[in-house]
Amino acid sequence: MNAFSNTFKTWTLMAALGGILILVGRLLGGTSGMVLALLLAVGMNAFVYWKSDSLALRTNGARELGLGEQPRLRAIVTEIAAKAGIPMPRLYIVDRPEPNAFATGRNPDHSAVAVTAGLLAMMDERQLAGVLAHEMSHIRNRDTLVGTIAATIGGAVSFLAQMGQFQLLFGGGDDRDRNPAGALLAIFLAPLAAMIIQLAVSRNREYGADTTGASLTGDPEGLAEALEKLDAAANRGGVLGRFGRRPEPATQPAFAHLWIVNPLAGAEVGKLFSTHPPIADRVARLRRMRLRSAA
Repeated sequence: MNAFSNTFKTWTLMAALGGILILVGRLLGGTSGMVLALLLAVGMNAFVYWKSDSLALRTNGARELGLGEQPRLRAIVTEIAAKAGIPMPRLYIVDRPEPNAFATGRNPDHSAVAVTAGLLAMMDERQLAGVLAHEMSHIRNRDTLVGTIAATIGGAVSFLAQMGQFQLLFGGGDDRDRNPAGALLAIFLAPLAAMIIQLAVSRNREYGADTTGASLTGDPEGLAEALEKLDAAANRGGVLGRFGRRPEPATQPAFAHLWIVNPLAGAEVGKLFSTHPPIADRVARLRRMRLRSAA
């Protein structure tokens, strides 16, 4: 799957999310409900456009690195930024033992990359470059903004469905355009449909960033090896914390899609509802990419 088809598929899914939001508003409240849905989406997206990066960094306990800190990390990011043709992002560290990383920011001029202490300790030079190239590909492809918008619209759909439940229980409203049968379907099915589309957007972004990141480094195997290490760490519950107990999850569920691997692995209901595609699939794609480039 090339970069164009990844982008086309992502924005098609985003359009589907927006369509669900408008439809839910129409079914629950007629014309006025549709207008409310549009206003809600615009207002929420305006807020997250400006605040998503600071919110994600603060919620995940990220601390900005000083100029003299982590020179190996800074050197790799500087080199990849030049290859990607994007400004140097701000660098953050999350003092967690689990190996992981994420990127955030509304555009390449206002972006940040955060890595955990566990990632820096676990990865060799090639593997760390692969992970960082993946995260900076999200910045280059503007995936960070897309993911935020998808999460916001999905949240708006759920909010309207909850309003519909309240209205169904307690009554109210007299819009003649309302469709009672459709409203029932919207209340119960729309949040599920929105969640499935959000997951599809997130998974598609991960595949695209793997491909772009491997192209930036010219070393698909480096990222493949890094993903295998990350998967192994996630499957054994990360690094055991003090007194041999597993540490609390590194993030809130709303931010799980940001990380290179799902930080809630083992805490999710199942792989069907995971924010990330299977690591084995991602590794297989990268190794096919390596074989094609060697041929």
